[in-house]
Amino acid sequence: MNEHATRLDSYPAYIYDLAGLKSHAASIRAALGPTELFYAAKANPDAEILRTLAPHVDGIEVSSGGELTHVRKTLPKIRTAFGGPGKTAEELALAHRVDRIHVESPSELARLAALGSSNILLRANLPLKTPNAALTMSGPFGMDEDALNECAYLLADHPQLTLHGVHAHLASGMDARTMLKLAYRIAEWALPWLKDHGVDNPELNVGGGMAVDYSRPQTRFDWETYGAGLSLIPAKVRVEPGRSMTAYHGWYVTDVLDVKTTHGETYIILRGGTHHLRTPVTKGHNQPFKVLTASGIGSPATLVGQLCTPKDVFARNVLVPPLTPGDIIAFTMAGAYAWNISHHDFLMHPKPSFVYWEG
Repeated sequence: MNEHATRLDSYPAYIYDLAGLKSHAASIRAALGPTELFYAAKANPDAEILRTLAPHVDGIEVSSGGELTHVRKTLPKIRTAFGGPGKTAEELALAHRVDRIHVESPSELARLAALGSSNILLRANLPLKTPNAALTMSGPFGMDEDALNECAYLLADHPQLTLHGVHAHLASGMDARTMLKLAYRIAEWALPWLKDHGVDNPELNVGGGMAVDYSRPQTRFDWETYGAGLSLIPAKVRVEPGRSMTAYHGWYVTDVLDVKTTHGETYIILRGGTHHLRTPVTKGHNQPFKVLTASGIGSPATLVGQLCTPKDVFARNVLVPPLTPGDIIAFTMAGAYAWNISHHDFLMHPKPSFVYWEG
């Protein structure tokens, strides 16, 4: 792939390693055993990414009507689950087209009831501790027990709505053992609650949020431990990973435009910027990278883009070999929450090209 990246017609470019993604997805599918695997399209909805994942997942999780339309166009026959707060009337009207809709509030359920039949999971916002989580899904996400009980009363009056279970994605960025402990605690509450409300074959969706460590690109989430542990929960369990599936299989490749020293600090100015790859700014880290066309003794430098803002930083005070204009750098782990969350039109710079590597 290194040689391929240095021979592109133009920079910057995204390169997606579809062969690597296929292998990674297959290994996750095998490790999860009976647990259902839905890919969270929000991580990277690129059509080729979706097509590559399709044979290895049980479905796709979407969070908007736009995502649902895109997924349906790309993969017409795949199962879908629709989540997220603030669903519009137009989005709720699509509920009959999805395998499961994740209901976020009693008022959302009432609006859904007026539209006909739906298969639902109630999203729970349980008061459980999430140690070492990178992000907790509190606030507008899901319902406390009082709101869930209100939904149960509403469901009793609307037989066209079928309650299948509970969705409880509470946090992101945790290791497998921590996530398992959280899943068990969710199950301890959810399964008796569902039984009390007449659900005989309960479903439990524990979401995504598997840890991805940008400071250690070679590490991976322990899918084998997670899958073995989830199989012990007496319910149909579903997970919805996104970042942990695709992050490792995308590169943002660009070239050096200038090298300058200001007040004793060296800056490598690159074509493009964080309007194409928002991840390092969003997560506050140095994006891992490889220098593809230079070698030698490294010295500290800061890698920046072309934007007229000091926040346009890919990596700060990192060791790089001597670089000159034209050298090529590839930012790795750019396969998730990268292009699709970036502010593409800021300053109206050219957009990157997209290249799909199939090995």
